[in-house]
Amino acid sequence: MPAWDISPSGVDSVTSLVGLAMDDLAKDVKAYGTDAESAATSAGTISSGYCGDVPVGPIGVALALFVDKSAEDALFPGARAAKSVNGAIEATNHYVHGDLEQAATAQRNAEKAPDMKAILADARKKGADK
Repeated sequence: MPAWDISPSGVDSVTSLVGLAMDDLAKDVKAYGTDAESAATSAGTISSGYCGDVPVGPIGVALALFVDKSAEDALFPGARAAKSVNGAIEATNHYVHGDLEQAATAQRNAEKAPDMKAILADARKKGADK
């Protein structure tokens, strides 16, 4: 196993900066969804003379399909950053407590890609609950 030389205050500083960037990214992803929804509802439809809710036209349907198919790509950077930050913090905590084996395990687990299918399922479930 390689030697470890972690600066907990350095890890804290870097993870704080990454957290700020993640906050900005979350705002952008939220705006992406809001803007796509606005565009879909503003795109209109080819039907006329309707009562009640405005029907969704072909452009709105295409935008909805695009957002659905690109959701994983839009959410991946934030999920990847969160997993990396959490892994760095967990590994550092194990290091501070002298458990280098657990620190190495936390580091290896953080390197794995996030499970986007589970993240999307959870996000859709939360959206359906609103």
